[in-house]
Amino acid sequence: MSLNDADAADRRRVVVVDDDPLFLSTLTLNLEDAGFAVAAFTGGGATLDHLNAGARPDAIILDWHMPEMDGLELLQRLRAQGLAVPAIFLTSLNQPIYEELALDRGAVDFVEKSRSFSIILKRLRLITDGAKSGAPVVADKAPAADVAPQTGPLELRTDSCRALWLGNEVPLTLTEFHVVALLVGKTGGDVSYREIYDVVRGEGFIAGIGSEGYRSNVRTMVKRIRQKFRDLDPAFDALENYPGFGYRWRADRESDGA
Repeated sequence: MSLNDADAADRRRVVVVDDDPLFLSTLTLNLEDAGFAVAAFTGGGATLDHLNAGARPDAIILDWHMPEMDGLELLQRLRAQGLAVPAIFLTSLNQPIYEELALDRGAVDFVEKSRSFSIILKRLRLITDGAKSGAPVVADKAPAADVAPQTGPLELRTDSCRALWLGNEVPLTLTEFHVVALLVGKTGGDVSYREIYDVVRGEGFIAGIGSEGYRSNVRTMVKRIRQKFRDLDPAFDALENYPGFGYRWRADRESDGA
């Protein structure tokens, strides 16, 4: 483990977990050179011990395939214990099914190891600076008073990145929460695929086939968000398509009663 306690309070704190010692050492050194305070571990058990001892990092970077406990199981254990630290998967896996599963289980990003360190760093800073995830929270603590105004049946709690619909919590991931917040912030207006994807991946990131390949990623995410609302309310219809352009949060939902 490498962690400089002298100035950790003035730097973003990151936990990195990877069973490849060489990759772990290289990534740790690069992150420390970039100004992060890093705690590095080769397995999930030691990582849990570190976090259960009271460590509260600004983000955790996880490998997927690891012996004894893989990254997905580690993430699930963190969430089960109420630890809502933003999690990023940094893995050699590149199939969309893994990315979708990671995001569905609560990760805020999914990055291939083949990406350059500058890209990894940019994505990490987007998260730790609050562009995607906000401040890390502990789920079993009472939320602070930073609550967005209620919009009809929807209540967004920006301090803890939680959404409530008809008084019931919607199990959104952190990234999904920020997509909903973007749409609600422009209630009645049209939000393009590109605007939504910039929230998911960072401004200008290219994905998919062709210059607009990211649209399928956005459609998949919006479909997943809709389903989470409909699991609570089968009549949910606040999030609608603007064909060929993007999506909108319906203005008439502002006055709907519970």
